[in-house]
Parts: sequence; C-alpha cells; structure tokens
Amino acid sequence: MATEIDPSTEVDQQTPDAEPQSVEAETSSDTVTATAATGVKVTTGKLSARALIEEFEAGQLKSDLPEIYVGDTVKVGVRIREGNKERVQPYEGVVIAKRHGGLNQTITVRRIFQGIGVERVFMLHSPQVASVKVERRGKVRRAKLFYLRDRVGKATRVKQRFDR
Repeated sequence: MATEIDPSTEVDQQTPDAEPQSVEAETSSDTVTATAATGVKVTTGKLSARALIEEFEAGQLKSDLPEIYVGDTVKVGVRIREGNKERVQPYEGVVIAKRHGGLNQTITVRRIFQGIGVERVFMLHSPQVASVKVERRGKVRRAKLFYLRDRVGKATRVKQRFDR
C-alpha cells in the first residue's frame, strides 16, 4: 500500500544558487516520510485519525504560558474585534478553577465589576487569548474556589503566597 518516495526528487526542485538541503527519509511498516530542510513534509501510507489529531493539536499549543495555579491573580489579555480594528483588552481577576489539559485547558477568572461578581472562562491556547500574566500568587488549600461566590468585600481576598 505504501509507496517509497525518492528523496532526490525534492532536492532537484531547488534553485541552482540555493544551498543544498538535507533530506531525511524515515521508513516504517505504516508510513514512509520524506522531509526537506524547507519544512515540506510528504507522507504516504496509513496514519490513524488519533495520530493526525495529536499532531495537529501539538502544533496549536502555546509555549509561552506561565505556570498558573488556582488562587492566583492573573491579567488575561483578550483580543477584541470591533469592525475591522483589533485591540487587546486586559481582564484581571482571581483564578477560581482550572479544568482539562492540553489544548482544551481552561481557567475560570472571577473579578468584581461595579459591585457585581463576573466570571469568564478562558481557553488558554485559544487565539483570542493574547497574553496571560500572573500578577500575584495566592495561598489556597482547595482545587476550586467556588466559595468566593458567596462572599462580599474584603472576605473575597486571598492571602499572598511568596514561595512560588
């Protein structure tokens, strides 16, 4: 089923003044892959749906996210489109929950706006999240801080943690 790719065909397509490119060929029972230094990847043969999804998700993950814990006060930069303009609006609050992992990782951020508690759920690896910055670390003993919903004023404060 799988046909072998001749690596010389990729090298012949380069211009004469370009530097020579290295071509790697990997052969296994399931797939045959030829990769040039330009980043072109040609794959023939069987690939499972799971492998395709994992490869796609790995390319979508952000690498510049800080370590975020429940109880931290974070400032999330949210991309907002108004017509043809785009701007980044900061949203600052306390992380009261973390869910899932990998590409689907989310945090729930709670803040008080004009005396009313507002919570937003952010997918960390979403293109809508421009940046995440930890303002201060919180010292908590629970995995979810939903009890803060019932508290008002100074009772909603979380102690600061200095060891992280």
